[in-house]
Amino acid sequence: MTSDDGKKAARYLAGRVQEVGRVSGREVLQQVSGGRLGVRHSPPDVPELDTPWQGTVSAERIGWRQRAANLDGEFALSVDYQLCRRCRLAWVEQPYTMREYERCGLASAGLAALRIEHPDLTWHTLGGHLAESKAFWAAVGADVPGGYQQRRLCPHITAGRPRPPTREPRPIRGRARQLKQALDL
Repeated sequence: MTSDDGKKAARYLAGRVQEVGRVSGREVLQQVSGGRLGVRHSPPDVPELDTPWQGTVSAERIGWRQRAANLDGEFALSVDYQLCRRCRLAWVEQPYTMREYERCGLASAGLAALRIEHPDLTWHTLGGHLAESKAFWAAVGADVPGGYQQRRLCPHITAGRPRPPTREPRPIRGRARQLKQALDL
């Protein structure tokens, strides 16, 4: 594929941002079980789905999600994100676009899709912005609540893993038991 063909394909992919395949499971199990089940002790295997975009667990951060764009069997873009609905805050970290697909709209489209899916949140990053990325963050953060400005995680979330619940865990019943049994198979 020539450079121009790759850029055309990336622009086309950016326009298909609503076609997202999702993989979840453990997060739901943790929520339903009050944090007692579904805790990972090793890095997850992040599958490649047969969809243009995918939402999966992050391979880098425990408890975070990843949004990625698939182009010719490669992740042309990936970005990790974390949400706290209680505080109405969201964070994105390490957006990465393969060099040959930069400036094709993939990162802007991926971030916009996350904001559409989670409309009532303010959006931030954990770290400062690199000098070469300041123009990008200024452009994608314009008119965005929070503007992707640096902000620490809220008290409900730790850097790598959601905090354990502060109340006594509930007994496993009904749907949670079925989910646990399904994951144990």
